[in-house]
Amino acid sequence: MITPSSPVLSYRDDFSFRNSPAAIRRFPFPFTEDSYLYSVNIEPATSRDPGSIYHCTFDIDEHYRSEMAERAQVLDKDPRRYLVLPHMQVAAWDALQLLMESLAADYPQWFVLNRDGERWHWRNLLLDIDQHFVFGDASSLPCEPLEFIGRQVQGDFALLDQRDNDLFMDAGIVTSPADWSLAFDAGMSFKQWHSPVPMAHQMGIFERALKYLLNLQTGQPVRRLNWTLTIKPRLDSSPETFHEWGADRGRITADNVGQEVHLRVELQVMLRLPRSNAVMFSIRTYLISLQELVTQPGWGCRLHRVLRDLPEPIADYKGMTRYRQTLVEWLAQFDPQS
Repeated sequence: MITPSSPVLSYRDDFSFRNSPAAIRRFPFPFTEDSYLYSVNIEPATSRDPGSIYHCTFDIDEHYRSEMAERAQVLDKDPRRYLVLPHMQVAAWDALQLLMESLAADYPQWFVLNRDGERWHWRNLLLDIDQHFVFGDASSLPCEPLEFIGRQVQGDFALLDQRDNDLFMDAGIVTSPADWSLAFDAGMSFKQWHSPVPMAHQMGIFERALKYLLNLQTGQPVRRLNWTLTIKPRLDSSPETFHEWGADRGRITADNVGQEVHLRVELQVMLRLPRSNAVMFSIRTYLISLQELVTQPGWGCRLHRVLRDLPEPIADYKGMTRYRQTLVEWLAQFDPQS
């Protein structure tokens, strides 16, 4: 059984992070065919497949306490990873309510929410948090509302303000980004913060995605998967810490590729918040080493074919150019047609 009471593992220093066999089986392997090219690939975020990452609105798994320890460490070192512009205060309380209600409904054994009008009582039994507060009154919490709840939920959260027929990244708590920065992207429009992505603009991907999200309705969340590769099980691969991880890409060899290279998959959930009309963009990151990945039938073979045939601009954007050949050669052993 997957349980968040597992030992606290590290996403830095000794990199003790690993997946149990159960976590490997429920990992969101993102490839449905032997090739990959961008698509909007958005689907309704309805509950399905009990025990899977799609069962609950926000997935809590065996890495919960490990991720919360990592988040606290990043925020304490760099408070810029949390940002709420003044006009997004209502959206921050929106987010707190949605997250608390969802966690209490989906995981009542770990999260308890009691309400008496504006007087709320929140208990997080996993982190030993017992907090009485007045909804809407930030002074009744130990920190601002989005930070308070964001320190208790796996995944990053961006709050997007909708105006001028566009979405703007005006608030968030982001401590495990895949080579992007909340501090840098703050205030940017949807197309602006996606501008580094190659090929997708010419294909009209972002135009279709933006049009879809602008029409997102309250109570009708949607989701998609995104992927990249990361060296070591490092959650914080932000530009702010590039000096700590950038050189790792040049250290991949045939001997360490299976242990060091990790497939990084994001379960992205987009939800409309009722009071503020903002869009919550939830980014839940899952990591798996290649050694763990190839224990699942067919995954090694498919990943070999996807990465072998990946267009060069996409491979470069995902940061694998320096070690791609080594990676593909190692994966070839799991492809019977190689």
